[in-house]
Amino acid sequence: MISESDRDDARLIWDFHRMGHELKPCSVAVGLGSHDLGVAEVTADLYLRGLAPLIVFTGATSRTTVDRMPRGEAEHYRERAVELGVPASRILVEPNARNTGENLQFTRQLLSDAGVRATSLLLVSKPYEERRAYATARKVWPGVKIVSASAAISYDEYVRTIGDERLVIDMQVGALQRLLIYPEQDFVIHQDVPEGVRAAYERLVKAGYTTRLLR
Repeated sequence: MISESDRDDARLIWDFHRMGHELKPCSVAVGLGSHDLGVAEVTADLYLRGLAPLIVFTGATSRTTVDRMPRGEAEHYRERAVELGVPASRILVEPNARNTGENLQFTRQLLSDAGVRATSLLLVSKPYEERRAYATARKVWPGVKIVSASAAISYDEYVRTIGDERLVIDMQVGALQRLLIYPEQDFVIHQDVPEGVRAAYERLVKAGYTTRLLR
């Protein structure tokens, strides 16, 4: 049972993970693979609105997606975007990445091999992965401008679309842990984490939302 205090802490962390960037046209839209097909839908919408002339979907599978996306996250994303009206010719698929760093590294190489010079990325992720994706991109691809994007949706609305609030909280807690420890490992740039957000994180860890924590 999820308590109201746990839910309040989750909402606080949710708001911190969102970057609040103003959407602007970019060289390419990059949809980061995950269990959430909504990332593909947001990426397709941004393309159809003219905010990027090309899409890259990147991602293999993980323990969360291997059953629901057996052909790989990027391929399932591509299929969904085509269903929504994106021409298949405007989508590149990167099927091998298994973490955010690889998503960006492999996408960079894919675009280079395709002769595409990207000076800016419309980086599309799950809402609670915006900040970590941004911090990773700034480390892995420092010369490119990053505009973070995700579904314009509240915490409560997102939980309803996913149907598993505990999973959402676990994933948020895991994303924040990585923001806290990855700068020391040179995986991401440093991000200031307000004390209130740190305290909410610690309470949720103590309450047992730990399945996505690194040991």
